[in-house]
Formats: sequence, structure tokens, C-alpha cells
Amino acid sequence: MSARTKLAAAGLLLLAVRLAVGGESGALPDRLLRGFTPEQIVETAVRLELGTLRAAGDSAVETAEAATPAPVAEPASTPEPEGTPTPAPAPVGVSAEGVPIVPTTIQGGLTMKNETEFSMDLRALLQEGPSIRLAAGQPQVLIVHTHGSEAYTPEGSDRYDASDSCRTEDTNYNIVRVGDTLTAALEQAGLNVLHDRTIYDYPSYTGSYARSGAAVLAYLEQYPSIRVVIDLHRDALCSDDVVYKTMAEIPDAACSQVMLVVGTNGTGLEHPNWQENLKLAVYLQNAVNDAHPTLMRPIALVNERYNQHLTTGSLIVEVGSSGNTLQEALNAAQLFGEAAGRALAQLVAAE
Repeated sequence: MSARTKLAAAGLLLLAVRLAVGGESGALPDRLLRGFTPEQIVETAVRLELGTLRAAGDSAVETAEAATPAPVAEPASTPEPEGTPTPAPAPVGVSAEGVPIVPTTIQGGLTMKNETEFSMDLRALLQEGPSIRLAAGQPQVLIVHTHGSEAYTPEGSDRYDASDSCRTEDTNYNIVRVGDTLTAALEQAGLNVLHDRTIYDYPSYTGSYARSGAAVLAYLEQYPSIRVVIDLHRDALCSDDVVYKTMAEIPDAACSQVMLVVGTNGTGLEHPNWQENLKLAVYLQNAVNDAHPTLMRPIALVNERYNQHLTTGSLIVEVGSSGNTLQEALNAAQLFGEAAGRALAQLVAAE
């Protein structure tokens, strides 16, 4: 291990510990705690990894779903996938809160960060391939945004009225805009795509997954030919002291990285076919990696379902992080859509 790698690893370990215990002040930052109960703060602090925090608790949503007819969202964390970010020597800018923004490339390839107790062989899953087949001439892919207000670090003319830190209802600048680019790239590959541009997380984060899940069910009922459901997000990698922007090493293009998140039945909720979703994720990860070896972060396999029990072709796709700019995310969505689109087009059944 080189001296630089050792320093980077030590710095990241310190960052994770400081974030988990609240940094020098002993308390988690106010912008991450807004709306949390004391019990939720304790649980979230324990579960934080590498500064990734979901303001809406998806695992708690699904735990409540199993116990009561009306789920109630609570905070939780989305695990950071396998791979060690290597920070650049110096920040490249500052966030809206004045925190340094540091670029990092998380090494991916055909790899996985497994946060579950399931033992998986990615090579075997790749050899099996996805089970889904797409019907020609009918709606095949649905793109939704459970957290549609997620936005990026403002830069140049890409500036917006923020509803919260790196969040806006303006679909010209949030993750919905990235969904427009992904939709166009998939359609260019010959796919029939529906893009739901509804924002489900504003004005209330609570219940976001319940609302987006109900919408997905309605689409599936109206268009039973849909086989792939992409819930498009952007990640957040930050602490009191640093905000990371994920960067793919793409010649002549400033481009964020992309991560696939696959849910399981690790929480005990019904999700018997989750491995079919994982097969699709491995298939797409491999296809995109062949085209752009540094674009993909490792697949994240998690215990939570994230509504992925609704189809056998469901994935969360995270484009960039809050430290990235909109243009970096749009470039990533274009490259991912081109490569993933070609792979999905090969699953279209002959007429």
C-alpha cells in the first residue's frame, strides 16, 4: 500500500468516526438532524458509514410497513458501497454551507458492497443473466424519483432556489432533469420509456417511498408490459468538514460516477425474487463497465427493499453525489444510459 493510499485510508477512517460521534462538538450537524427524534438520532449515528445519510429512513419505512397498514418513515442510512475513495490533495470548491468539496473516484468494476448476510457470486449471476424479457413496441422501462427534489452543487448558470441543502422543486436543476437525460439515452437505444417527473419527497420526506410505490403500482397496472423500474437518485457523501464529489475518469468530460443499489428481504419483509433484481444489476454493471471502466461504483446490496419487490426488474440508480454539479451528473446519465440501453435492448423479445 502506498503512502498516499495509507494517508487516504486513515483520513477516511477518521472522517467516519468523527461523523458517527458528531465530530469535535459531539453532536451530529443540524442540517442532518432536522426533523429527527432523539431515538432516531442515536440509531442513525450508529448506522452511518463514510458520511452517507438518507434524510428519509427507507428501512424504517419498510419495518413499519410490515407492522401496520400505514407506514411511517424514519431516518436510516444507505450503506456506502465497497471501494476506497481517494481524495484529491486539495478541495475544488466549497458547498453552499462553506464546506470544502473534494473529488474522489471510488473503484468499481464488477464488484459489490454486500451489507447483508447473503453470500453472492457475481460471476455466477452474470453467467445466469437476467430473467426478464422486454416486449417489443410496448412500454418497457419506467423511471421514477422517490426523492425528486435531490439536486446538486450550484455552478455557473445551474443555480436554483433551494428548498433545503442541495434540494429544489425546480425540475430544471434536480434529479428529475437527470431523469430526462437518462430517458432520452435509453430511447435512443430503441427502448420504450415512461418517465414519471413527479416529486414525491416534498414538502414532506416522510412517506416518500409509500407514495412512489403507489405510483409504480399504478403504472404497472396501466402498462403491464413494464419490466424495468429505475428509481433515480443522487447520493450524499459528506460530514461537517468535507463534501465528496464522485468523479469518473472520462477523457474530455467532467463526469460523476453511478451506483446501483439492490434491496433484499434482509429485514424480514416479503421480497422472494430479489436475486432477479441483482442479476439485472450485475448484467448492467458489467455492460457499462465494459464501455466506461471507472463510471460505476460497486453495486450496493442492502437489507432494505426500497419498493423493489414490486417487479423483478427494479433498481435504485444513484447518479453522482451532492458535491457534484448538475452537468457532471448529466454527463454520467448520458454515458450510463447509452451503455445500459444497449444491454437492455438485447433483452427485447423477438416479435
